[in-house]
Amino acid sequence: MASRQPSPPKSTGPGRPKDLGKRAAILEAAKRMFTQHGYDGSSMDQIAAEAGVSKLTVYSHFGDKDALFAAAIEAHCEQSLPSSLFEPSPATPLRERLMTIAHAFYAMISAPEAVAGHRMLCTPQVANSALPKLFWEAGPMRVQGDFATLLERRIGAGELDIGDVPRAAGQFFALLKGEPHACLVFGGPGPEAEEIQAHLAASVDLFLRAYAVRAEAPARSARPAR
Repeated sequence: MASRQPSPPKSTGPGRPKDLGKRAAILEAAKRMFTQHGYDGSSMDQIAAEAGVSKLTVYSHFGDKDALFAAAIEAHCEQSLPSSLFEPSPATPLRERLMTIAHAFYAMISAPEAVAGHRMLCTPQVANSALPKLFWEAGPMRVQGDFATLLERRIGAGELDIGDVPRAAGQFFALLKGEPHACLVFGGPGPEAEEIQAHLAASVDLFLRAYAVRAEAPARSARPAR
């Protein structure tokens, strides 16, 4: 009689994979609620109702409101300024690459929900909480890290000369914000498209004047003395 083969072991891995559609709906709802009502004014119940899911589903995906806030920031940054923008593209001229990043970054920070979120983070209730740190780590820190990696590649290619890459990455995005973004945050009139283009181009050119490697001009041959 043939011996009976043992049954395959049962899987000990995690449970059913999370529903990506529900996750995306929760993130979109969270971005809307946090923008419209602030962090304290948005509850997990409200976000669940806005997303059309149960509160248990929200907690299952994100654990708590702090984690959901950080995930919403990360999703907004990844949607507007995806990591693919910073992937190697040695055939693309450096200035063209920087201008592409500049346009995507400015479009992200000047969106109404981003401006509202910036104002929320500056309020006394939020500024003295853990939220600014969560925001920084989920958004700007990731973007600056990806950009620093791009700068390192261009340094390796001999196009840039930068002693402190993280500092230079921060300087680049600070230049791009400039006065136009401050005007938006303070409720001033938004700049026209032509003004934004001029501002971004000037910021990129200033960055390149500081850090681009310039080809040495050929030495002039000495003229014979008369």
